Amino acid sequence: QVQLVESGGGVVQAGGSLRLSCAASGRAVSSYAMGWFRQAPRKEREFVAAIAWSGGSTYYADSVKGRINISRENAKNMVWLQMNSLRPEDTAVYYCAARRTFGISNRVYDYDYWGQGTQVTVSS
Repeated sequence: QVQLVESGGGVVQAGGSLRLSCAASGRAVSSYAMGWFRQAPRKEREFVAAIAWSGGSTYYADSVKGRINISRENAKNMVWLQMNSLRPEDTAVYYCAARRTFGISNRVYDYDYWGQGTQVTVSS
């Protein structure tokens, strides 16, 4: 069983930064691809970023490219999402997700485990 716990959300002004953390526990999680998704009120959950098990490959949604960086440290079973130049439209609950395979994906249904989410609110 894999458990994911997000932290680091909060309220920030437009243009500010936040760093989200995802602590993973469970066997073999270091060999899983990891992703971040977000869901705003009355909207579907959408892809933000993903990273392969080795950290060698990353993939970003066009809406966040250049502003957000995903990273991981397998020795600590940690994944981070550094978010800069935040905009009000980035306001959402952010979820960490794990996929039981090496490769990355931007599709919600490709991920097998999910955290509870952390709220990010960007004020204008």
